[in-house]
Amino acid sequence: MLDQILELEFAYLATFTTRHDREWGILFLNPDQPAYYDANHAHVHKLVESPDKVVEEVLSFYKKVNIIPRFYIHNPAEQPALLSELKSRGFGYEELTGPVQLWNQKVVKLDKNEGISIEEVTEANFQEALEIECSIEEIGGRAVREKALKEEFSHPAYQHFLLRFNGVACSTACIFAQGSQARMESVATLEEYRGKGLIGHIIQHIQQEVQKQGFENLWVFPINERVEKVYSRYGFDTIMKLTTGHAFLGGKSITEIQNR
Repeated sequence: MLDQILELEFAYLATFTTRHDREWGILFLNPDQPAYYDANHAHVHKLVESPDKVVEEVLSFYKKVNIIPRFYIHNPAEQPALLSELKSRGFGYEELTGPVQLWNQKVVKLDKNEGISIEEVTEANFQEALEIECSIEEIGGRAVREKALKEEFSHPAYQHFLLRFNGVACSTACIFAQGSQARMESVATLEEYRGKGLIGHIIQHIQQEVQKQGFENLWVFPINERVEKVYSRYGFDTIMKLTTGHAFLGGKSITEIQNR
């Protein structure tokens, strides 16, 4: 199960950043998006035997392109030597524990709302979807989403959807597909339209599309506990919790960004 989750995660990352495989994990790089954490980091998912050499390799790799070195460390409790090496070199460090949820294959039942309509994102409505996503700091804000959405829109693995409420574009979500697996991403609603139950309708639409297109599973991760509770109301079950270490040699922690 964990290998399947990581495979889906790496496939997702590879759609907007370049993957460089190493014995200990993967280096991800997108110099056109230097502020996008997920596009520029070393992902460690195997036991590191020579922490000093690995840290030196990562430092050299990112400093050549003037990008802050970052590590995402899977199962950090199993990497004490690596964590010690990073801290000795001045890296900031935080641990993030997030639920992994899997849809139970039952499309959520909701009362019909005549004011709601949902459509696929096309060139005609792309700018409306972009403005929604750029307004949401939790998914990166304009600094990240302006370029990222353009890349996703042109990539065949993504399908983006736009929800209108009384004609106003106010919510988005997308399906990322990898083989028989689907992942729900970029769920966003304008702040002034939150609390109206709109998220349930766009999730329902995603579920219907996943069924219609014959995907085996629909996943959501990484998410926080607040989002976990919301999605649990719409047929998503928490199957595990992943703890990831984030080591960074500058800039803000992910916790700081999420709490802004």
